[in-house]
Amino acid sequence: MKTIYLSSKFTVVLIMSTFLVYCTPEPGSQTQENPSPEVSEKVALPSWNDSDSKRQIMDFVTEATNPDGTNFIPVEERIATFDNDGTLWSEQPMYFQLYFAIDRVKAMAADHPEWKEQQPFKAVLENDMAALAEQGEKGLLQIVGATHTGMTTDEFESLVTDWISSAQHPIKNKPFTELIYQPMLELLDYLRANDFKVFIVSGGGIEFMRPWTESVYGIPRDQVVGTSFVTEYDYNDGDPVIKRLAKIDLLDDKGGKPVGINRYIGRRPVFSAGNSDGDLEMLRWTDSNDLNTFKLYVHHTDSVREWAYDRDSHIGRFDKGLDEASEKGWSIVNMEKDWKVVYPYEIMAED
Repeated sequence: MKTIYLSSKFTVVLIMSTFLVYCTPEPGSQTQENPSPEVSEKVALPSWNDSDSKRQIMDFVTEATNPDGTNFIPVEERIATFDNDGTLWSEQPMYFQLYFAIDRVKAMAADHPEWKEQQPFKAVLENDMAALAEQGEKGLLQIVGATHTGMTTDEFESLVTDWISSAQHPIKNKPFTELIYQPMLELLDYLRANDFKVFIVSGGGIEFMRPWTESVYGIPRDQVVGTSFVTEYDYNDGDPVIKRLAKIDLLDDKGGKPVGINRYIGRRPVFSAGNSDGDLEMLRWTDSNDLNTFKLYVHHTDSVREWAYDRDSHIGRFDKGLDEASEKGWSIVNMEKDWKVVYPYEIMAED
């Protein structure tokens, strides 16, 4: 098995997986359409309650687009960066990409009969999360090494596309792409309608997100920044391919987020949104911009419609970020109080 160097985000997930319940996803379908960029101020953010957060967002955008105001932001500088897990879609009880990795182990098992007796694969195949947790970081590295590398980028994208179109969340019993946040979709729309260029900047894998972000969020694949593996070009006898190697190139979490923004975007954001301590450095980087800026944290406070967690969570820990955002007056969105609905399918149910 190849040795790889992997994100601490995935490591934490595995170590804490004794607290998780994993069920094999059932078939589903992807239904989210591209958001429309045509959003007027009168109908902006309809799924948001009339809260401080909503007013702060709209005031910021109004000032940013007023050429006669002191806080006007030129169009080319209107860069907005959004975390993905926990900011644009749910992330409990474990990151959705880890569900993908576990499903890949099960799909590949027929070609690896030795896995029936070999940890950590044995634990995955037996749905024994306690035994999987005992394998620690080494076990997780083996799982990701087996499921995410040793193939071409085209092959990996095909695997992700097939999985995201059929896999379902084991608790919500919905396709993963339906567990996106309706209020955040509206925020993306609102920013784009006011000439902001929106990027995803996530600790998740860049090539895991690229195949579906445009159809789900309306964010093109070239506006996605994420954790990436080292790749290499192979002429392949006249049929060129890019191979994914078993080594991390960019860990796009915490301090890696400003690095990724600088590498892939080349401009400092004026608007950033996250939900955890892993996003704090991105919001600090935005805050350091000489232009007027907006920093937003999604606080998971809704245990009924979604999940409630912050300081002590093994997923999306929101501790240092919560303190700093409170001290500096950044916008903290209270999911329970600020959002009329959480998911798009709630609106369909009301209709």
